[in-house]
Formats: sequence, C-alpha cells, structure tokens
Amino acid sequence: MKKSHDSFEEFPQDDVRSAIRSGIVQAKEQTVQPHYSAANWKRKITYGLCSAAAVFGLLVGSSYFSPALASSLSQIPIIGSVFGNSDLISLQQAQKSGLTSEIGETQTVDGISVTLDEILYDQNNITIGLVIESDKELEDFYFGAGMDFTINGKNPSGSTGSYGEENLSETTRTAIQEINVTEEMPEEFELGLMLQGQKGETWYFSTPVEQITDIRKISVQHTQTVDGLTITVPEMSISETGVSIAYESVEEETDFDLSRGGNIEFHVVDQNGNEITGRSGGASGERVKDKIEFRSSKQFDPLDSSVRELTITPYLVIPSGGGGVEIDENGKETELDSKGHLIKPVEFDSFKVRVPQID
Repeated sequence: MKKSHDSFEEFPQDDVRSAIRSGIVQAKEQTVQPHYSAANWKRKITYGLCSAAAVFGLLVGSSYFSPALASSLSQIPIIGSVFGNSDLISLQQAQKSGLTSEIGETQTVDGISVTLDEILYDQNNITIGLVIESDKELEDFYFGAGMDFTINGKNPSGSTGSYGEENLSETTRTAIQEINVTEEMPEEFELGLMLQGQKGETWYFSTPVEQITDIRKISVQHTQTVDGLTITVPEMSISETGVSIAYESVEEETDFDLSRGGNIEFHVVDQNGNEITGRSGGASGERVKDKIEFRSSKQFDPLDSSVRELTITPYLVIPSGGGGVEIDENGKETELDSKGHLIKPVEFDSFKVRVPQID
C-alpha cells in the first residue's frame, strides 16, 4: 500500500533529528565492539563487491537528457518520481503496483535540498529514492557512499548495499540507495537515515517502514562443496518486485583477501532459457576459527507469470580491484587491498527450483 507523508504536518523536528543523530552514533559504536564466543572471537568484515550483477551500485555518473526533459525534471521533487524514472524494472513495477511508501520530505542545508522521495521494503531489501537539488553545481561523489542507517535505532550486525546517482542537470540529481540486511528483519520498523556532504553538511530523516505483503518463500536446501568452499542456498523468495536468493558459504581459509565466498553470484534462467536479470551484489562475512563464513541475498528482476522452473548456476566473480575494511577486536579499521589475481577459480554445478503457481 502506498503511504503519503504530509510534509506540512507539524512534528518535533529538532527532537527527531537529535534522536536519529544519537541513534546512528550509538549504532556505529556498537558495530565496532568485539564479538566473542566460548572458543574464539569473531572478526567482522564487509566487502563492497564489483561484479556484473552489481551494476546498479556502480552506475554513478550522468546520463544524457534533452534540454526540455532536463528542464521539466529540474522542477522536481514530485513525490514518487525517482523509482518511476529509474531503469530498474523491479522499482518501476513496485511503484506501478502501489507497493512503495511515498514520503516527500525535504530538508535544506547550506543551499542543498535533499528530498526523501520514496521507499520500498520487500525481501529484507530496503530501497530508498532521493532527489538532490543545489544552488550550485556539486562535484561527483559529493555524498560519498550514501546514507548511514538504523533500524529501530540500531545498526544491523550484517548488511550490504549500493548507492548510485544520476545527474539530471548541473544542479539536480537523483539517487537510489539499496540496503540488504542479512539477518531476520521485523515486518515494520522505524528507519533512521543520515546523509553527509563533502563539506560536513548533514541531513537526517526518520520514517516508519512496512514490508510489502504476498512474499512467497520457497525452500531450496541446496548444498555443494567444491575445492574446500561450501555454499548453501536455504531458500529463495518471490514477490511482485523481484526474486531473492539467499546463500551462505563456508571456506577453509583464514585470509579474507583470498576467500571466495563473498564473490559468488548466480546465473538464473527459466525453463525456456530466458535469463532473469540480477540487480545487486555484496556479502557480509566473518572469520570463525580457521574458516571464513559469508552470507548474502542476491536480488533479481520480477518473474513473468509463465515461469514454472528456474535453473540456477552459482559462479565465482574474481574481482579485478576493490578491497575491504577489516575491524579487529579493538574496533580498529584496516583497509584491505585486493588480491584478486591470487584467487583460485572454482566451478559449481547447476540446480533447479520449481516455482509454485498461484491459483
């Protein structure tokens, strides 16, 4: 159901901003605390992966628009404009079907107006649309990697995501941020958001979020081990907005730079050989004793009603660049360089999943 936010409704803005600021600061402090078990402490790490299926997160730049179109788009925010004008079929479908929450709240700091346009919350996946307008031209990557976030005032222990912008004119751009949480999520929660600019400007938002209904979960329980790397696909879920394939990996490795579990993607085709396009990537992992474990949920475009069966082929994407950040037991962060050229290739077997039909 679409939910409209009345931007003229009075509410204690200062109190809300202060609460969000405190919540995000506390959440950051919680994420760098050490994690202990009876036998050992676990070292957390999150990777931003570069892969063919993660194109969404890499599309930061500008696109060509006619002067007339650019002029009309510069008049936004029009609530619900970002998802409808995106190239992502899932977001277009979600908006068309009334599954997004329309917010339309605008905050202006130092001549830069940021509008929280709309939000979609489906299978553990939160997608946020922003409209950004500035009195002056902004540099690329002015907002870095996008928003920090909290769920009910806390930062989830495992999450990945991507952030991309599209320039509509010299002073107007839209942005889409995708957040994928790898732990169980409540059906409803308060989403806190904080965006920071290159010069220290800060925008705070807070809004209730509700998961879409009619999400069908399919038990898969597929496991295979190749060259010391075990991957398990416990389930997949299907909704009107897309397909989500959850996977876990365990590898007999202690060096994150050489581990392969976080670099797994899936090639998916239907019974007629038509490919289902993937739209996001990323995985969160941790070292447990002498093994490295990763978890992720890969997102794909919505299925056509004619799809009866899917053939899923896991494959390894060896990164040509990138890296990660390692957080030790004292909360110290260490930048990690990529060792993609040293990663050993691996080939997995395909498996099939029947898609139940709705009567």
